[in-house]
Amino acid sequence: MIDLKNAALERLRAGELALGIGLRQARTVDIAKAMRTAGFDWLFIDMEHNSMDLDTAVQISVAAQDAGITPVVRVPGYESFHATRALDGGAQGIVVPHVDDAATAARMVSQCRYPPVGHRSVTGGLPQLDFRTHPMGEATAAINRETLLVVMLESPTAIANAEAIAAVPGVDALLIGTSDLSMEMGIPGQVGHADITAAYERVVEACRKHGKHPGMGGVYDPPLMQRYIEIGARLILGGNDLPLLMAAASERSKVLRSML
Repeated sequence: MIDLKNAALERLRAGELALGIGLRQARTVDIAKAMRTAGFDWLFIDMEHNSMDLDTAVQISVAAQDAGITPVVRVPGYESFHATRALDGGAQGIVVPHVDDAATAARMVSQCRYPPVGHRSVTGGLPQLDFRTHPMGEATAAINRETLLVVMLESPTAIANAEAIAAVPGVDALLIGTSDLSMEMGIPGQVGHADITAAYERVVEACRKHGKHPGMGGVYDPPLMQRYIEIGARLILGGNDLPLLMAAASERSKVLRSML
């Protein structure tokens, strides 16, 4: 068997928390090693909400592989060229935003998984395999096994369809996009609202029934994070680079201003 590992999937398969950090501002490959040293398991490389291009995303992805932190790219849409080019370039996972139904989830499985699970096109020289040549069947099976496919549930429709989405073969995780979900529910920013808690309970139940991993994004207040982790969230987006940078920088400037 080809020795290919995905640090985030290893954590999830062991029932542990897989901790991710969002990248919106970082543009250099050293961020992968830095975030691994900081204790994170996966990078949430965001191509939906910023200007990061594919070339930058895959360069960070290749560096992340060698650093031992899983590079996961959030694609900006459902077109096949978004996900497949990121995977061929070095990503070990894909996050798909705004998945409202099982049909959309199945469409993304088709794009991101090789046959017999999906219909991803085969290419050679993959960085995930250190550019080595392996028998095609072995290589594609290893990539299928160690690629993390995450679908984001960000609307009441998606939450209502959670069980059908979780039942789709080839989907690994259902990640609640809590910020957008609160907007769609008419309770913007109220990520601790009872309706949000109920959504987590519903998604976690669906994931448990179908052997998938429940995830949490958009919740960064520790007591609320604790609540949803206790409910069952395991794929955890722990923060984003810009807010963390701003918080640390703001604190430092306050300390320095107080010195005179």
